[in-house]
Amino acid sequence: MNERIGAAVPGEIVTVDTAVVGSGFAGLGMAVKLDEAGRRDWLILEKGDTLGGTWRDNEYPGCACDVESHLYSFSFRQNPAWTRTFARQPEIRAYLEDVADHYRLRDRIRYGAHVTGAEWDGTGWDVRLADGSTIRARFVVFGTGALHDPAIPDIEGLDRFAGTAFHSAQWDHSRELRGTRVAVIGTGASAVQFVPAIAPDVESLTLFQRTAPWVLPKGDKPISDDARRRYRRFPLLQRLARTALYWRHEVLVAGFMNPRLMKVIGRVATTYLDRSFANDPALKAKVTPDFTIGCKRILLSNDYYPALRRDNVHVETTGIARVTETGVVTADGVEHPCDTIVFGTGFTIADSLSRMTITGRDGAKLGDAWRGGMQALLGTTVAGFPNLFLLTGPNTGLGHSSMVLMIESQIPYVLDAMDTVDRHRATAIDTVRERQDDFNTEVQAKLEKAVWSQGGCNSWYLDEHGRNRTLWPGATFTYRRRTRRIDPADHVLI
Repeated sequence: MNERIGAAVPGEIVTVDTAVVGSGFAGLGMAVKLDEAGRRDWLILEKGDTLGGTWRDNEYPGCACDVESHLYSFSFRQNPAWTRTFARQPEIRAYLEDVADHYRLRDRIRYGAHVTGAEWDGTGWDVRLADGSTIRARFVVFGTGALHDPAIPDIEGLDRFAGTAFHSAQWDHSRELRGTRVAVIGTGASAVQFVPAIAPDVESLTLFQRTAPWVLPKGDKPISDDARRRYRRFPLLQRLARTALYWRHEVLVAGFMNPRLMKVIGRVATTYLDRSFANDPALKAKVTPDFTIGCKRILLSNDYYPALRRDNVHVETTGIARVTETGVVTADGVEHPCDTIVFGTGFTIADSLSRMTITGRDGAKLGDAWRGGMQALLGTTVAGFPNLFLLTGPNTGLGHSSMVLMIESQIPYVLDAMDTVDRHRATAIDTVRERQDDFNTEVQAKLEKAVWSQGGCNSWYLDEHGRNRTLWPGATFTYRRRTRRIDPADHVLI
C-alpha cells in the first residue's frame, strides 16, 4: 500500500498535486483522466471504507438505476456484460470496482478520509480531515455528488419510537421485515423501488404520501447471453446502441423546456395510471398527481402500482402529526401501528458543500458566497475559490438523461484549467465574478420558463428561495460544447 494512504497520524500533512474528494463516478472518472493526462500525483479522499459513492451507500431492496445501463457508464469503459437494460445496484457497484481495478486506482484512494473543510493560503489548499490530518494540494476537485446526505424530516416524537427507524440510504439489513408492520414515509425514487420489493413479505405496509409522483412503465428486461457475446465481439454494436439511447433521451429536452409539450408524455402516464387502477377509482384518485409531468422527477416502475393494489398495502394521504412509541399518528388523530419506519424522503441537496468550512481568497467562505443560493460558472468553478473544481456542481443535474454524460463533459474542462495554470507558470486560476453572474442569470432565465418552475409543484430541484439550482436547462451536447475548453475571458490567472 502506498505509504501516503496508511493510517492517519493526528497533525500529519500529506502533499499531493491534486486532491479528489469522493470515489463515485465523478471521483473515479477524474482520477482516470488525470492519469491519462500525465498528472499522476493525485489522491482520492473517500469518507467511507470502500469506493462507490451513491452506489455503495444505497443498497436497499430493489435498488436500481433509472437510466439504461449502456448510457449510465463511462464512454471510455463500456461494459458488454450488463445483464439488464437497467442495471441494479450490485452490478453498478461492481462496475465501479472494475473501473478502479482496470485503471489501477486503488493504491491512491484514502478511505475513512472525511473532509471537514479546506482553506486557500495563496498558493494551495489545505484540506482538513476529521481524523486530524491535512492534505496539502495545489488543486482540489470535489466529486461528492448530490445524493449522499439523507434527508430525514423533523417529526415530533420520532426519538421516542420503540421500533426501528432508518433511511433508505442507510438500510438496516439486520432488521427482518418479514411478517412485520412497516410504515414508509415518502414516495420518491427510492420508495418506488423498495416498496414493491418488501411489500410481499411484510404483514402490512402503510405508505405515507405527501405528493403523488408521476410514474411511467420501465422498459427493463434481461440482456440475453447472445447480445452480450455480440457486444464483446463487436464493440461498435454497443456504441451504436448507446448512441441510439443517447438521442432518444435528448429529444425529451424540448418537453422539459416547454411545459406544453409535456402533454404527450403526460398522456402516456395517464393511460398507465388509468389501466393500473381501473378497478379501484378511490386509490386511483389518491395516486393521481396534481402537477404537470416532469415538474418533479419522473419515476419508472413496472411494479410500484401493482404493489399499491395489494391487500396488505395502504396509501395514506393525511399529513403526519407525530410519532408515538408504537406508530405514526396522522393529522386526523388516527394512529397507524408499525414496528419499523423507513424514510424514502430523499437527500438534502442544496448547499451540501457549504456546510463544510471552505475558505477561499481574502477569507471568503463558500457558505457565505452561497447564502443566496448555490451558483458556479458552468457548475464547475466558483469565483473567489481558485484551483477548486466541482463535478456535478450547481445546475449540472439532469431530468432526462445520464449524469455520467455531464461528468465526462466537466473533466476535460477541469484538465484544461489545470493545463492553463501550468502553461502560463501561474499559481492558480480563478473565475471572474461578473462572468459567473452573467452565466447564472442566463441559466435562471431559461429555468423560469421550464416545467420545473411552471409545472405547479414544489420539488427538491428548488432551493429555499424557489430557485432551481440543480438542473441544466438544455441538452447535454450544448453543455459539452461549452465545457470543451475554458474561455480565457471567464478566468484570471494569479
